[in-house]
Amino acid sequence: MPYFDAASAAPLHPVARQALLAALDEGWADPARLYREGRRARLLLDAAREAAADAAGCRPDELVFTSSGTTAVHAGIAGALSGRRRVGRHLALSAVEHSSVLHAAAAHEAAGGSSTEVPVGRSGAVDPAAYAGALRSDTALACLQSANHEVGTEQPVAEVAALCAEAGVPLLVDAAQSLGWGPVAGGWSLLTGSAHKWGGPAGVGLLAVRKGVRFAPQGPAGERESGRAPGFENLPAIVAAAASLRAVRDEAAAEAVRLRALVDRIRSVVAERVGDVEVVGDPERRLPHLVTFSCLYVDGETLLHELDRHGFSVSSGSSCTSSTLEPSHVLKAMGVLSEGNVRVSLPVGTAEADVDRFLEVLPGVVAEVRERLGAPVSALPSPAPVASLVVDALGRRCPIPVIELAKVIGEVPVGATVTVLADDEAARLDIPAWCEMREQEYVGEEPADRGSAYVVRRLS
Repeated sequence: MPYFDAASAAPLHPVARQALLAALDEGWADPARLYREGRRARLLLDAAREAAADAAGCRPDELVFTSSGTTAVHAGIAGALSGRRRVGRHLALSAVEHSSVLHAAAAHEAAGGSSTEVPVGRSGAVDPAAYAGALRSDTALACLQSANHEVGTEQPVAEVAALCAEAGVPLLVDAAQSLGWGPVAGGWSLLTGSAHKWGGPAGVGLLAVRKGVRFAPQGPAGERESGRAPGFENLPAIVAAAASLRAVRDEAAAEAVRLRALVDRIRSVVAERVGDVEVVGDPERRLPHLVTFSCLYVDGETLLHELDRHGFSVSSGSSCTSSTLEPSHVLKAMGVLSEGNVRVSLPVGTAEADVDRFLEVLPGVVAEVRERLGAPVSALPSPAPVASLVVDALGRRCPIPVIELAKVIGEVPVGATVTVLADDEAARLDIPAWCEMREQEYVGEEPADRGSAYVVRRLS
């Protein structure tokens, strides 16, 4: 069954599985202890931290492991806001951030702080100038995701980071969706990630805080992970998370090219074969594995159930809000069609044949759901014109060769040709006669391996 929801959780990478099993045997002891088993566990933890820090683009002593990506976001926002409370209590964020950021902002406001959501354009990206306009003298922290979890649009992190630095405001980047594909460019101050997004085990997040950023961890103090992530480290999962992050990074360049081609095919074919559909998100600056489209007159939940019945696991809207009746805050902020929303996010190794079968099944499923809902019938877009076509009518008696010609003449542009292969003698008379009646040009007859090739040029 093709699984097309890697943006929610990627399948466990084989390297993660191997590392997890090995670490269960070697990394069960307390890494804070000085005896042999503890030293062995500490070596594993230090190696994992170095690997994760290298992938994140920071120093090992700037990175801590948390119990989830959401925990990393909450700890990062709370710690940065507290560390800069003398500057002010204002928080800036984009309108399309992950729900973990929105929830942290809501908690900050409930505690007496303030926040400003920066709007996005129809592609889902913020305008750096608009983001700079949201920064104030009392802004303690700014938040901007590296790429959107719902539509795949990449944000101008480097440009916004430069503007934040100019204003003296630290920038927290939620890199959960993009970290497996490459480091985040730009001068960010804090960065978060989540292992199950790149093929690591669930229950491991990372939080990087650059040296020099004022940061005051909130909650009861802890002795582990620099006091920023209390509790005993889940060392086997951390080792597996770091190992899989390194592995997917090694595969990222080649796999990004391959998956981007498959996503490009989905984007174009869906627009051609499914009527009243809107493919959303930036067509260029986007994650290589993710595409989202919305179908008019379709109930998204019903559509997902039908696709699941046909063997495809896809998502609708945000992974954190799809179980509610609220429309996606991301699509709402973008001002795009939200009903009948489908998010396809391809995991590493997705087969081209699975994508082709999805594209064969989808139009019929959409049509079936629309019919069930009593939606108005609209004409599907015509197939993209091709330069020329060949119709094989060998072994078939007239008028079949002429009927087949009439079916396809509209699929070629004006000036292009259709060649009919036929071995029925009547075709030599009927095809020129059809051209005369339909005001098309009969170019002539050419020899063929069997029968003859009758060439017709479309004039109108």
